[in-house]
Amino acid sequence: MSSPAPKSPEMSDKSRKYDRQIRLWGEHGQTLLENAQICLINATALGTEILKGVVLPGIGGFTIVDSGLVTEEDIGCNFFLDSGSVGQSRARSCMQLLQELNPDVNGEYVDEAVDQLIDGQPEFFKSFDVIVATAVSERTIVRLSNLLWDMHIPLLVCRSVGFYGVARLQVKEHCIVESHPDSHQSDLRLEHPFEALRKHMAETAITSKVPWLVVMYKCLEEWVSAHDGRYPANYKEKTELRDLIRSKMSADEENHEEAIKAVNSSFGGGKPNSAIKEILADDCCINVNKESNAFWILARALRDFVENEGAGLLPLPGVLPDMTADTASYINLQNVYRSQAAHDSEIVYRRARQLLKELNKPNDLITEKDVRLFCREAANIAIVRGTKIAVEYDKGYKATQISTGLETPNSLMAHYVTLRAVDKFQAEHGYLPGECQVEVDTSRIKGLAAKMVSEWGISTPISDDLAHEVCRYGGAEIHSISAFFGGCIAHELIKLVTRQYKPFDNTFVYDGATSQTETFKL
Repeated sequence: MSSPAPKSPEMSDKSRKYDRQIRLWGEHGQTLLENAQICLINATALGTEILKGVVLPGIGGFTIVDSGLVTEEDIGCNFFLDSGSVGQSRARSCMQLLQELNPDVNGEYVDEAVDQLIDGQPEFFKSFDVIVATAVSERTIVRLSNLLWDMHIPLLVCRSVGFYGVARLQVKEHCIVESHPDSHQSDLRLEHPFEALRKHMAETAITSKVPWLVVMYKCLEEWVSAHDGRYPANYKEKTELRDLIRSKMSADEENHEEAIKAVNSSFGGGKPNSAIKEILADDCCINVNKESNAFWILARALRDFVENEGAGLLPLPGVLPDMTADTASYINLQNVYRSQAAHDSEIVYRRARQLLKELNKPNDLITEKDVRLFCREAANIAIVRGTKIAVEYDKGYKATQISTGLETPNSLMAHYVTLRAVDKFQAEHGYLPGECQVEVDTSRIKGLAAKMVSEWGISTPISDDLAHEVCRYGGAEIHSISAFFGGCIAHELIKLVTRQYKPFDNTFVYDGATSQTETFKL
């Protein structure tokens, strides 16, 4: 069969340009990325490196909000500024150079302080999918946190000082259909074969050319009949099944070898795990209403399928792993699984359409393609529910967890506390620690950090070296550190806008001196 021609030269060019990343998140993920709008508050070295990481793969557009002018210090650490831009708008200068990276991306800038926008134009933020704030004051962080939490807009607050960096993600609820788990469980329904699979297996004889799944199925039938209808559930029983498959070999038959290797990963598919059961039992799933988004309506349709037609099982994904076999045998088996998957998906689709009608929502909110994807990924859907950053600034918040981290050897919790002290220092003194007197400011940072942990009821002191390290750079950024850290944060932005892969939850700390990273849920 010949391959279909591309729909247009433009589509073909775009596919070639973004080919490698499309292999990661698919055409639908690329479309979401190309429709997304990102707002960056303050064009710091870290901020522009974050934008670079989403401009290159083709984000729809970005807007830089920054009232500052370019200084000599900016040029020393920010790759997206040059000596000719000193004294000019930092937002405009960075926007222009960033946009040169990818003509597909639209760049805008606003020469205004973020606090003025919060006061006078809070609706400004509603047009963005994610807000990224770098080097903002503690007071502004709290104000942004409260505003964006109510708007259901994700907020990433980041700071880079010297060799250290910290990022905090605030997201009220983030629904993920394609979580791409590291260990993928194939759903082959060996313990619960559907009628079409039974019929296909009964009509297929074992040869050296058939897929290993046929070998596995027939040997499993023999094993089950000899064990009172039970399926292998432990290491000993699975070893017996392997030995049975091996005994059927008459030569070096590759499909038999593949079946032996696949024994450990071929069982258990179809049953919802504890995480999926939790989603299906969530109040947002059971009691869908006019405010429910497409994810929860699909989750409710999935729940109804599991409880009725599925008889406790999820829809069949219809995806087979690679197998050594002749083409006809593999395609025939693949068609059996695909047909059943299409049947299950159609049931879920009809239920979703019924729910849309009951809720008086538009039919095109959920397409047949959406349902097929949801059913294929049903075993791995996920929900991330975060906490508000503003709450972190309340006394005693997560004190036990912070205390445990401070007492844990090699933990980066002390870095988090020290960088929080930098925010407090700036709020109290109006400049970053180390800009004037390193030794004096080091003592002040230590005092602020000690006061913070004391208010949390913690007695563990902060290292003198940490306090001195953040002061000796005078709040300056190191470009190489910002570039690496910004790249990491750009990955999280892509996860958020494509709704694929799980973002970090919820605090990410980086120590460039030791090349160490750590996440905390605060």
